[in-house]
Amino acid sequence: MISTDWPTTNAEAIAAALHWLRDRLKTLSTPAPSPPSPTPPIPTLTSLGDRLGLSHFERSLLWLCVATELDPQMGEHYARAQGNSSRPYPTFSLAFRCFAEPSWEALSPQRPLRYWQLLEINQPPAQPLTTSALRADERITNYIKGLNELDDRFSALLLPMQTAAFRGELPPSQQAGVEAIAQFLQALDLYEPLPPLQLVGADSLSKQLIAQQTCELLDLRLYRLPIEQLPTQPADLELLARLWQRESLLLPMALYLDGHDAEEHLTKGAASPVNRFLSQSRGLFFCSSRDSQQMPGQDGFCLDVEKPTPAEQKRLWAIALNDSTSALPTQLASQFNLSAVAISAIAQRSAASSETLWSNCLIHTRPQLDTLAQRIDTKATWTDLILPAEATNLLKQIADQVRQRHQVYEEWGFHRKLNRGMGINALFAGESGTGKTMAAEVIANDLKLNLYRIDLSAVVSKYIGETEKNLRRLFDAAEDGGAILLFDEADALFGKRSEVKDSHDRYANIEINYLLQRMEAYRGLAILATNMKNALDTAFLRRLRFIVNFPFPSLRERIRLWQQAFPPETPTTGLDCDRLATLNLTGGNIHTVAINAAFLAAQAGTPVTMPLVLAAARTEYRKLDRPINELDFQ
Repeated sequence: MISTDWPTTNAEAIAAALHWLRDRLKTLSTPAPSPPSPTPPIPTLTSLGDRLGLSHFERSLLWLCVATELDPQMGEHYARAQGNSSRPYPTFSLAFRCFAEPSWEALSPQRPLRYWQLLEINQPPAQPLTTSALRADERITNYIKGLNELDDRFSALLLPMQTAAFRGELPPSQQAGVEAIAQFLQALDLYEPLPPLQLVGADSLSKQLIAQQTCELLDLRLYRLPIEQLPTQPADLELLARLWQRESLLLPMALYLDGHDAEEHLTKGAASPVNRFLSQSRGLFFCSSRDSQQMPGQDGFCLDVEKPTPAEQKRLWAIALNDSTSALPTQLASQFNLSAVAISAIAQRSAASSETLWSNCLIHTRPQLDTLAQRIDTKATWTDLILPAEATNLLKQIADQVRQRHQVYEEWGFHRKLNRGMGINALFAGESGTGKTMAAEVIANDLKLNLYRIDLSAVVSKYIGETEKNLRRLFDAAEDGGAILLFDEADALFGKRSEVKDSHDRYANIEINYLLQRMEAYRGLAILATNMKNALDTAFLRRLRFIVNFPFPSLRERIRLWQQAFPPETPTTGLDCDRLATLNLTGGNIHTVAINAAFLAAQAGTPVTMPLVLAAARTEYRKLDRPINELDFQ
């Protein structure tokens, strides 16, 4: 056990060693110097030597360099001892004369002094190594002083762990991962090179939390390094690896190599900076990635990390909110798929009201998706939706299934019978303007969830493999819940799989197969909207839970659409909705005509009248390239 007064003991030892060194240097400047005697021991120097494998002479040589950092006047003694006033600094030559048992091996680049970068050598051209100025590394000087903190050169590379605020117990499914890692490490010799511990999965926070809890169990500090920060030049990378290995010998610590959002740096095989760094360094490393990677070492460890199960999330909400009786934890767990860290953070910054909690959950899930898809501000309600009863009933079934999925899947046990995921998929098929997007808005508004329209041009790429990456990022971001995905014009992406005629056809089919797998595994609601239902692959249609047809509105439905086309605040006079309904227009077209008529009325300074509406309708017909019968617009 280390004495609580060790700083005082170490300081006294340093003072005694400095006094000894001054006396020893004075004897070297006399004609007949006395034979060298053992250097007084310094606790921190002894500890450093034991950890880094320094011989007694190498420890003394290092002390010779550290002393000048502790006593600026030591340079005068160095100059006199070397008989050269231009050498007020320590050298290998001076150490050979000053200390007992000198060894030329100390100068080798493979010996600890130079291998671990304990010394800085200032060797001008044409000057021998033995007479070149030496200086102790700042980190090593601080260690001998008694300040054992991480090398400042890492401060610009490392990032804090994002799980620092979480202090609760891990969910059982993730605690099992911590125990699996601990059991794996127990079977290894911790003094030998350790294989990297791969943490694989889409949730970065859960992986960080498992690594953090593991290090707390092993009493290790954990630092996080994004892999894109690793140097690409071999010499710089080797230096960083040595310095980190040195740090791992001086401090009880582990490194979390975060490649969650930079997998392009992981897929270069043995030549990647990550693998070269791991092969040149020792210590305990956690490697985070979305997919398993080939890592150095034969006996590697790979752990698939998932978010807490729905039942665990419900319990986490109940603990965080101190609420085990109301339905709120169940509602939150059923609609949002969050990590333990996110649940704890949201509960801490939210008021007690369910509306605030729900809103903060939506805010938490938005940032990733906002960069990948277009968020739609949902305002439409069920009263705004004018469809046949069959289509309306199907839409309400979709909303009800999203709302009740926790009860059916988790409480009633259906999750044990499903092997293709528990997502809810629907196809909205119909002509443009028949209400497909509005129906998605209505469902999202009813469920109080975000609605995102997928920009297919940003998803589909001509480069092989890029479409799958884009789709993976999209679905991974949406997995947190609180989002409904709307793939507009889905036939462009989900069309019939082509016959394989060339390599491009083969890769196109791979993209579609990947998409089908993600659709089946997606936990939320995905809505596919298409104008051409027949263009969709029948194999894909079989995997959809709902298919809602949006027909061209009937005369009765068009009457209702015209009756609701103008807000109550809009001044109107003499509008004949029955006559307007005879115009073959979809709901989207009617909406456009109503807006254009309102602008015509505003410009004329009159209420909206039949002539103005008919004029706007004539313009809409021309836009649609439809034949115009002037009698219909008089």
